[in-house]
Amino acid sequence: MTAQPILVTGATGNTGRHVVAGLLAKGFPVRALTRAPARAELPEGAEVVRGDVTDPADVAAAAKGTAAAYLVWPGTDEAAEGAAEAAAVLGEHVGRVVYLSATGAAEGSGGVWGGVERAVRGAVPEWTFLRVSGLAVNTLAWVDQVHRGVVRAPFGGAARSLVHEQDVAEMAVRALVDDGHAGRAYVVTGPEVISQADQVRVIGEEIGVLARWQEQPLDEARDELTEAVGADFADQIITHWGENIDVPEEISGDVARVLGRPALTFREWARDHRAAFRPEE
Repeated sequence: MTAQPILVTGATGNTGRHVVAGLLAKGFPVRALTRAPARAELPEGAEVVRGDVTDPADVAAAAKGTAAAYLVWPGTDEAAEGAAEAAAVLGEHVGRVVYLSATGAAEGSGGVWGGVERAVRGAVPEWTFLRVSGLAVNTLAWVDQVHRGVVRAPFGGAARSLVHEQDVAEMAVRALVDDGHAGRAYVVTGPEVISQADQVRVIGEEIGVLARWQEQPLDEARDELTEAVGADFADQIITHWGENIDVPEEISGDVARVLGRPALTFREWARDHRAAFRPEE
């Protein structure tokens, strides 16, 4: 067991806070990088430091004296421009990096995720990529609509293999502290494909609300996504969802192989997040 801390970027995010908790539970010291330490609310025992992962100086300061790093990089084309510099800084301080990537990294140029992967490969001695199909936690964006009984969005028939953020975090912890994962690009998915419309139905069943899908015009959906994540990333998302109408996302066995248990289902995820979806009394 290393006496040096493990750096976790994106420490207050959907996967990062679980990585922090998982490492601490195994007895590993953690340095958590976040832009707002006062609001971090991370487990006791984590060393919380202020910084932005896209700022090389912040990364250098946080990485100094650490043994390994969990890298979460902003998923925008603008942010990707600094990935090579950030990876180089990490490579100067740590011998191992686990990067939260996406299945899109293996397609064409790989988009943002492929660019970050190339930067990490070129700078870090030991790397592991977690190519996630999609995080189930992103469906929390539907909370208000689920309460009203109708979720209005495009591509209700898109079949996705969404993964529980806890599975992603456990994969990351294994790759950070165990040998045998260096040079691997794991495809991290749930154990099933489930349409977006059925995701809404399952969430409703778990919280006792009759919830259904309503198809949204594509132009309207694109405008909303563009406002949230930028035009280029919005187009990537919409293209991917559209493709999943005819070609469901793949199901990988990597989670089960690494963790020694089946990946958690979407229903299990919804059950774990009932409190977030339930209408207030």
